[in-house]
Amino acid sequence: MKVRPLGDRVVIKKLEAEEKTKSGIVLTGAAKERPQEAEVVAVGPGGMVEGKEVKMEVKVGDKVLYSKYAGTEVKVDGEEYTILKQDDILAVVE
Repeated sequence: MKVRPLGDRVVIKKLEAEEKTKSGIVLTGAAKERPQEAEVVAVGPGGMVEGKEVKMEVKVGDKVLYSKYAGTEVKVDGEEYTILKQDDILAVVE
């Protein structure tokens, strides 16, 4: 099954959180921070959203940083994704 977002929405797949600190300390599940880095899986068409013209700035395959509690988590074919508005994406990682 394929997910196609509408309007200015973007579908992302979260990247795994680091399990070790830079100094080599292994983190337990509770100590890990919620990941804020993800890969863009699908992008809506943009266009007119709530009376404003929206140009989509991200594309499929981009690695992005997004707001910590943004979006709605969904499960499709056993895979977990987050659907959020483009405004919730803070930056593209290059």
